[in-house]
Amino acid sequence: MRFVSRLLALLVAVVSAAATPTETLYLSGRGSDDAVQWDFYCTAGRNSGVWTKIAVPSCWELQGFGAYEYGVMIRPSDGQPNRPPLASEQGLYRHEFTVPAAWQGRAVRIVFEGAMTDTAVKINGQSAGPVHQGGFYRFHHDITDKLRFDAPNLLEVTVSKRSANDSVNRAERYADYWNFGGLFRPVKLEALPAAFIDRVAIDAKADGAFAADVFLGGALPANNELVVQLRRPDGTPVGEPVAQAVPAGSQRVTVRAAAKSPDTWSAETPHLYLAEFTLRAGTLVPSGHTFTQRFGFRTFELRPGEGLFLNGRRITLKGVNRHSFWADTGRTLSARRNREDVQLMKEANLNAVRMSHYPPDAEFLDLCDEAGLYVLNELGGWQQAYDTPTGRRLIGQLVARDVNHPSVLFWDNGNEGGENVENDDEFAKHDPQKRPVLHPWALSFRGMNTYHYREYADTVKYSEGPDIFMPTEFLHGMFDGGHGAGLDDYWKLLGEKPHAAGGFLWVWMDEGVVRTDQGGRVDANRDLGPDGMLGPRHEKEGSYFAVRDIWSPVQFPLTALPADFAGRLPVRNRYDFLNLAGVTFEWRLLRYAPPGARMFHRSVRGYGRLAGPDVAARADGELALPLPADWREADALIVTAIDAQAREIGTWSWRWKHGAAALGHAAPTSDAVALTEEGGETVVTVGRNTARFNRATGRIAALERDGRRISFGDGPRLAAYRRTERAFAPMAPARGKLLNFTAKIENGAAVITATHDAGVRDTRWTITPDGDVRLDYGFEGPGVVDILGVDFDYPEEKMKSKKWLGAGPYRVWQNRLRGGHVELWETEYNDTIPGLTWDFPEFKGWFSRWEWMDFTTTEGRFALLNDGGAPFVGVYAPRDGKNNPVLTLPRLGVGVYQVIPAIGTKQSLPSNLGPQGQPQTITGPVKGAVVIRLLDQP
Repeated sequence: MRFVSRLLALLVAVVSAAATPTETLYLSGRGSDDAVQWDFYCTAGRNSGVWTKIAVPSCWELQGFGAYEYGVMIRPSDGQPNRPPLASEQGLYRHEFTVPAAWQGRAVRIVFEGAMTDTAVKINGQSAGPVHQGGFYRFHHDITDKLRFDAPNLLEVTVSKRSANDSVNRAERYADYWNFGGLFRPVKLEALPAAFIDRVAIDAKADGAFAADVFLGGALPANNELVVQLRRPDGTPVGEPVAQAVPAGSQRVTVRAAAKSPDTWSAETPHLYLAEFTLRAGTLVPSGHTFTQRFGFRTFELRPGEGLFLNGRRITLKGVNRHSFWADTGRTLSARRNREDVQLMKEANLNAVRMSHYPPDAEFLDLCDEAGLYVLNELGGWQQAYDTPTGRRLIGQLVARDVNHPSVLFWDNGNEGGENVENDDEFAKHDPQKRPVLHPWALSFRGMNTYHYREYADTVKYSEGPDIFMPTEFLHGMFDGGHGAGLDDYWKLLGEKPHAAGGFLWVWMDEGVVRTDQGGRVDANRDLGPDGMLGPRHEKEGSYFAVRDIWSPVQFPLTALPADFAGRLPVRNRYDFLNLAGVTFEWRLLRYAPPGARMFHRSVRGYGRLAGPDVAARADGELALPLPADWREADALIVTAIDAQAREIGTWSWRWKHGAAALGHAAPTSDAVALTEEGGETVVTVGRNTARFNRATGRIAALERDGRRISFGDGPRLAAYRRTERAFAPMAPARGKLLNFTAKIENGAAVITATHDAGVRDTRWTITPDGDVRLDYGFEGPGVVDILGVDFDYPEEKMKSKKWLGAGPYRVWQNRLRGGHVELWETEYNDTIPGLTWDFPEFKGWFSRWEWMDFTTTEGRFALLNDGGAPFVGVYAPRDGKNNPVLTLPRLGVGVYQVIPAIGTKQSLPSNLGPQGQPQTITGPVKGAVVIRLLDQP
């Protein structure tokens, strides 16, 4: 028996060596990075009416042709009186190519990876086949009998932006995204033997059972044989080859094999294999066709009422919706752009991605297989469906292309009502794995609840079942809202409840496209396109880091170290498969310099690297850090987790020294304090510093360093506001009437006190010989508030940059506090307008866990030091989007805050998004302290 197996293996090797693989010749580039110039004629719009050149693949709008169009703005059902005219130009392409003489006698077909939208093809003046309708699907024509071998051939392609099939327009083009036209994905030729393997559809189970439906093409004579050999990616055989006879004229055959104890595929363990198929056609002389397909062993189950299970383990999907999109190239991407998306998703601790709202580039799914991302693959149909015959044809094309990707867990039959229910069972006809079919946005369909944009109360309800709850869109990320805002509350339900299986945030990137008709500006179409946690060129927004933190598979529940801390940190493993023993942890003990230090802003006082503890998936344990005995001499502990692919999972920080006294001074000073009066001001001078107070108002008027005025003043003001829908109403006067004012020297320091009848009622300024200006303040809590703090004027136009020790580098909202860790950060001034500009991190907003913030201005430099009572420092009122803003904030300056606002989504106020989005009730006396320190220019 062993001799027979060896003989069969030898025969397979001989046959495989002699068999012909599919040969490919690209007529276009493979993506936007290497596009090839073709002849082009646009029938209407910009640069129309003349033959010129165009890059292929590309979207012709980005190349300067035709008209830009956003789908929902042209929907007839909207009844818009100013609805723009429909863009209906055609693109006429011509390209000469030569087929190798060696291809004569083979079957040759032309393959289009994607063309928007109706596509007619001619070869040497002859029609290659019927017009293809449907913009996001691979299609091909057999052109063997139309070719001239080893001689020039003329390819002519007519692409119509609008389809003659109105159901295609309804499903694909009246949608909430940019419409484009053109050959936007590659075009290539394939040469196959006269009898060939057309494609395969694999079902490989976690137990090693392997079955493949093999689809054959060409004319099969008698005495055919099909052999399959499973291999590892390096070519090592897995098991013995399996051979079976194939009757003449067969179009499909099923072949079975097995692998003993295979390495299974999951998002955490993306093990892949190869299946090498060899067709020996018709003769004892070894010849035929060889075809290799990559796959993974895995078993996916939707267990109604229980959850989603992969390889017998329950999984939770941490997902995002993703358009195929890049600002400069539209829907035309490249290997580099697709790889960047996958890398950024893995860095953000995502494990799933939904294809919205059409199939992606095939290579994107290859990368999901390799890196480990679960995929919801979607048939087009944005709130409207293809007609039944068209839908069935396109489902066949979709599944035929993507069926072998282990990353694909579900097929989506359209989006938000865009399903044609007559075609729900069509996917299974082409898919031997019988993957589940979803209706995204359906309250209940085949055991799944995928309802979109449910507020927190509904999420609580749906997470209790009976259907498995997995919203395929939630926490809409328009402008700076959604995504990480509210996710911490939502994830305690979607990530932990027995009937919840995770969800998919809307959306990955802002759809801002370069307008070649408007001077190259990036246009996100008001409030319709800027919904991402990344900008249109992968600019990382604050929510990216909040999502990364909340979805980290490693979690440290301690926010502050206990007094008896001795290096043992409670840790939670939120992997679905992996043990924390495979994670590497780095720890550092750091000392930080005070604001104004010119050198050695940070020094390392201890470092270590160790393997993670033995903590099973979805279990809790402890990480024991071997800290030195004098670890408390440092200021902070930083811990970083690194996975087996050397990718940083997250960084966490703990600080135990707080306040101005703990920070110290960059340079010791001790000068005499002088107190004088000039006109209506009380003036305090110490060394190089001066502080001026308005005697009529009792508020600080200005600061000076070396006689140079710094316009920091008119405070403290009380900033107390309650949200009213999208705006804010004051809950207490910002200022009150001055009741009492005193100024004196006390124990070598100047002490200025003021009492007011409203606003910040009690202030005590202490200017010490070291030059620090300390403010102790008090006011009465005004009740229910969304913003509460004290601030000061400083002209925004004079700001240059800020540096701070605290969580960062991104601003926070009350319901998006996670994602930053304590470190030294620095940001140049910017005035980011969400949806219009993408300067990140934003300069303006609120920042948490702060110790000090140092401002460099055109007038000089000053710092605020946290001396207790204010967990947040605020820098002006951040802008929201220009159109349909989520919130419109009141005028604010530079200050310290007890309460900061939460932010909502396109659909919901933050108070409807969970506990962290609620206003706070603050009553009774509130006290706090902040130190102002004047510094030298850097």
